[in-house]
Amino acid sequence: MPRETQFILSGAEFSYPGSSGKVLSGIDLEIRAGEWVALLGSNGSGKTTLLKILSALLVPTQGSSFILGLPPDDGAAERKAPCAMVFQNPEDQIVASTLEEEIAFGPENLGCTAEEIRSRVTHSLEACGLSGMEKQLVSSLSGGQKQRLALAGALAMHPSAILLDEALSMLDPLSRREFTEVIAAEHAKGKTIVQVTHRLEEIRFAERMLLLKDGKIAFDMPREDFFRMKCEELSEFGLELPPFERLCGILRTEGLLPDGCAPDICAAEKYLYDAFC
Repeated sequence: MPRETQFILSGAEFSYPGSSGKVLSGIDLEIRAGEWVALLGSNGSGKTTLLKILSALLVPTQGSSFILGLPPDDGAAERKAPCAMVFQNPEDQIVASTLEEEIAFGPENLGCTAEEIRSRVTHSLEACGLSGMEKQLVSSLSGGQKQRLALAGALAMHPSAILLDEALSMLDPLSRREFTEVIAAEHAKGKTIVQVTHRLEEIRFAERMLLLKDGKIAFDMPREDFFRMKCEELSEFGLELPPFERLCGILRTEGLLPDGCAPDICAAEKYLYDAFC
């Protein structure tokens, strides 16, 4: 069966108040339910603004946007299947003192019963590796734990889509891997994932690559085509493959390159392609 349409933007443009320029211009985009889309681009290309429009935190100043066929100002869209966004800095979205209170905040706003809220708190903590920490103070958590808490709060909303705004950028390699494994598990359940990043090693699970340049869609392609692009083509858009030494470290962290193995660059490129594609 064909996938339901998760997001549609038609002729979408956006300008911030007081600004004479457009952050986004002429965006026509359709994302199907259950897709994993990597949203790429250099700083200032409009990635975060586009993600906020998809999440209904912003509304296009021109054009239209729809979530599961409903306009963003229709309360039914939020009740039907909310979109959950995880930001780069977890401090920007954590509002409560304890883990339990933080995760319960979203379901409470959705009008869930007390029993349902308790169930969602328990399952979200378990999914993010924070079981048994319900009463712990948020202030006692490490940076990686706070980011997992932000993700747990998002999962407790039972969202149809998870939107990640460079959510892995402040994590160490192990925490990035653990975080990505949780996202991959949610994607396997049918969740739509839209992931903003500038780190190409983070997008190995994405099915589709969408690149913004100067507020416009520069290309939209499946990952197989993306990873056939030459380095000089990627550099035109401010994207780079990881340096060789860093690439080997990433591959070892991901378990794709045995310790002590020192492949030549061709072997490393093969590992990279196999890992991503």
